[in-house]
Amino acid sequence: MFHRIRRRAKGPSEEQRQFAEVFARMQNQVPQGLGAPRATPEHTEPVAVVDDFLPPELRVPSHDQLGGKMMPWTQPLVLDGEMVACAECGAYRNWLILSTRDLIWLRCRAGHQQQERRLDTAWYNRNSGPADATHATFEDCLRHLGH
Repeated sequence: MFHRIRRRAKGPSEEQRQFAEVFARMQNQVPQGLGAPRATPEHTEPVAVVDDFLPPELRVPSHDQLGGKMMPWTQPLVLDGEMVACAECGAYRNWLILSTRDLIWLRCRAGHQQQERRLDTAWYNRNSGPADATHATFEDCLRHLGH
């Protein structure tokens, strides 16, 4: 279909030959300073010890120190083409989505909670923003989020 004239290579090209020559010359060479002992500084001053860790009020607890995470979800939640509604009151928006122990729970404005098996921790992490606060109790977090 497509006709091409192909040159048959009789040997290495000029560039390949030049590269082979340079490579052969550099084969047994060692860069200057490599393998030589390092010069130690004559006078070393003691370095002041500085606590470079964040102060306690700026530290964020690790995942194993948290009981769970929570985020508001004001719009309707659609999973697999179906709008999720509260099993008890029928509410379909203004959810609190809770992530705890690799489970996802939905809490409606009326306080009813139901486990949502179609969501996982990876979904929660993709859709949640950075935490703006940490709370000692579940009720404190609910008050912070307006529930």
